Amino acid sequence: MTITAVKLNRAAGLGAGLVIACLVIAGLVIAYLANAAYAAIADGARARIPDTPLVERGRYLAVAGDCVSCHTRPNGLPFSGGRALNTPFGVIYSANITPDAGTGIGNWSEAQFARALREGIGADGKHLYPAFPYTAYTKLTDSDVSALYAYVRSLRPVRYTPPQNAMPFPFGIRSLMAAWNMMFFDEGRFVPDTTRSAEWNRGAYLIQGLGHCGSCHSPRNALGGESTASALTGGAYLDDIADEVVEEKVTPMDERTVRSWSSPNLTPARNGLGAWSSEQIVAYLKTGHNERAGAFGPMIEVIANSTSRLSDPDLRAIAFYLKSLAPQTKVESADRFDARLKAGAAVYTARCGDCHQPTGLGTPVAHGSASKSAPPLAGNAVLQAPNPATLINVILYGAHGGGLAAESNGTWPWPKMSGFELSVGLDDEQIAALCTYVRSSWGNQAGSVSAADVAQQH
Repeated sequence: MTITAVKLNRAAGLGAGLVIACLVIAGLVIAYLANAAYAAIADGARARIPDTPLVERGRYLAVAGDCVSCHTRPNGLPFSGGRALNTPFGVIYSANITPDAGTGIGNWSEAQFARALREGIGADGKHLYPAFPYTAYTKLTDSDVSALYAYVRSLRPVRYTPPQNAMPFPFGIRSLMAAWNMMFFDEGRFVPDTTRSAEWNRGAYLIQGLGHCGSCHSPRNALGGESTASALTGGAYLDDIADEVVEEKVTPMDERTVRSWSSPNLTPARNGLGAWSSEQIVAYLKTGHNERAGAFGPMIEVIANSTSRLSDPDLRAIAFYLKSLAPQTKVESADRFDARLKAGAAVYTARCGDCHQPTGLGTPVAHGSASKSAPPLAGNAVLQAPNPATLINVILYGAHGGGLAAESNGTWPWPKMSGFELSVGLDDEQIAALCTYVRSSWGNQAGSVSAADVAQQH
């Protein structure tokens, strides 16, 4: 029977209609909230498996492997992928490794996860590219793989599909990786050296396996294979330059530009970590700076997301292992008759000597004003890297400690250094001369730098 049928007055009918409408809406809201609550509970069950010792251990291992840095795009949710990894063979976008069933690895078994980590084969049977460092993760133990699997299964699922890789022909043909693996990939677990201490073996495992340090710090051949004979002697890679320092202020660049970066020699050679003590290595990995160097560029992210969060025993094991390596170096000092040395000395005296000192020993904060403090250049491993790209980037775009400096509670030892390209106006020849001078002075042993080298970094 309708309201009209019982001849209710207009006002009463309106009121009754509103009551009925409110009841209907309330019912819908209650049903919606009930469904939402159920979905939230279900999602939470999938997304947040209760922390267990295995999950906690996996969380730590993921930190040691710096998984979040590569598997998180700018402004994206952690581990959801989509970060552009620039290589000489094209752009590879990192995978979503959250346990989303549709776009992540939610349907992967532990065996499939292990095969991807240690053999470079995805759940679909297709080859992965070595931008994902399975060439290092192949050394992971069964127990560490299980812990990592438990951890990624505990993450909140994120529904996100990364972009398609942008790789020109023929590099986009995944099956070609089978031949690459035959030439450059040695599959197998880490085998402890029984003649060495437990600390040495732990450091070796972290450097060679989880930390995959050789991915950036070892030279590569034309096909992208790491040189095992020259492992950890310094390498080159592509990464963004997102900002520059202008008048001691960090200024975002109009467009993120991809440029070459170089990594230093990590062996205890004269042009590597020979002058660094184990304590200085630990301090650098923990805080991003020590008496000899400060982090900048891509290494800031590595320290912030990974090494600064490692335990002190693990950091000491890394330092112990690095100091135990045989020194490896290729002395390529500039010829003493190189005209760039004299020109570079003039630029250094005019632009750099006030802070870095004529001796190249720098100025600690304790011995000068904060605005004039500067790290040493003598014996600086970054300056002497086989490839001068990082040194050129620092001179062109400046240096700053980024988030590490901001979170240091005032202990970051050096001010921001403005880039010479805008604040000083040096041309490519002058910058090349300056680079050549600092790479070959005060006992430094590295090759000369040309204007063409500088031009590539603009």
